[in-house]
Amino acid sequence: MEKFYTPEEIAENLKVSRKTIYNWIQDGHLKAVKIGHFWRIPESELKRLLKLDEEEK
Repeated sequence: MEKFYTPEEIAENLKVSRKTIYNWIQDGHLKAVKIGHFWRIPESELKRLLKLDEEEK
């Protein structure tokens, strides 16, 4: 089973604001799942973002 992260954990890991993460979710740049009232981001999405970040450097 895939691990899921909170938007706050993703923001901390990527060194961006929590608001940025929510904007990315809303804009479709970040795939997330809403569980109840809470957004969760699959580990595969975190890895994808980290890979994109590395490619931009």
